[in-house]
Amino acid sequence: MQKKIIFVASYADSLINFRLQLMQAFLAKGYEVVALAPHDEQVKQTLSRLHIRFIAIPLTRNGTNPLNDLKLFLALKKIFQLEKPDMVFAYTIKPVVYASLAGKRAKIPKIYALMTGTGYVFSNSNLKSRVIGLIGRSLLKLALHQTTRVFFQNPDNLSFFIQEKLLAYTKPTTVVNGSGVDCDTFSPAALPMQFSFLMIARLLASKGVHEYVTAARELRKRYPHVKFRLVGWIDTNPESITQQELDEWIKNGDIEYLGKLSDVRASIADTSVYVLPSWNEGMPRTVLEAMAMGRPIITTNTPGCKETVVPYHNGLLVPVKQVDELVKAMEYFILAPEKIAAMGEASRQIAVEKYDVNKVNHNMLEAMSA
Repeated sequence: MQKKIIFVASYADSLINFRLQLMQAFLAKGYEVVALAPHDEQVKQTLSRLHIRFIAIPLTRNGTNPLNDLKLFLALKKIFQLEKPDMVFAYTIKPVVYASLAGKRAKIPKIYALMTGTGYVFSNSNLKSRVIGLIGRSLLKLALHQTTRVFFQNPDNLSFFIQEKLLAYTKPTTVVNGSGVDCDTFSPAALPMQFSFLMIARLLASKGVHEYVTAARELRKRYPHVKFRLVGWIDTNPESITQQELDEWIKNGDIEYLGKLSDVRASIADTSVYVLPSWNEGMPRTVLEAMAMGRPIITTNTPGCKETVVPYHNGLLVPVKQVDELVKAMEYFILAPEKIAAMGEASRQIAVEKYDVNKVNHNMLEAMSA
């Protein structure tokens, strides 16, 4: 009988952008692959052409209504009971929690979880976030107990989960190099004639978008010829910036806003140095894409980000939330543009050797005994 695996995602686009090669690797091994996420007709059609069945689930990614979460749990349990998969693979916090709990109730033989960072349940910015975080951590601890193996994208996140007693030290775990990057699709591109910086992210405070815009505003005064571009979108996450803030940045000329792009390669090709001043990450995919295309990286000295940069070899690391240090790092490249090509080549080499998606997926398949 053909084996079956079900992938569970919090938003449908991520199935294409982050998990497609892994799903295809399972197809190549003879598995039937089913993908679960909130409804998206375009993603459904794309996956169908690739022989991956898509089932919509009632998941509200940043919602906190317990009745909606109960509805999600029951929907997942019903799907698992009908589909009878050999294994379930869920990633990001909400899918991990409810797919693991539902999978256990449905007696799924193997349940795998991928933690791609810490997320909003670990935020302590206000009373609401602390309450939500307390409940979320309790559910996450219970859910991870049900799993066969837990994957992490950097060793610091694994240590954090064990220290916080969310994960037993005896639980089988594997640290992988992020989600990997397709080094053929994201191939080296010639540097642009005009000097520019680029940041790609959901427009969340925790991605460091305020720091990037503030640094851009400061540097524009001294270097009006330099472009500061921003790609991304306003998210439903409570930490998201407001439309008013974005409109003000655009109106003041602080940044050149390119919107949400389905394909970021042209924007990376048109940049000199890639910047991501994030507060925390599992492993930032956009950084890996910029590295694969031969760009130096400026990012933060924080788990998930710091692993991608060897200082002064392929980029620079700056402290979290330190705008002055970010300004200095960006100015370093403005004043020493001759460093860009060599550091970009180093980024490409690191991406190929360490973060190639085929190598990452091979490690995951081995860990899942597929």
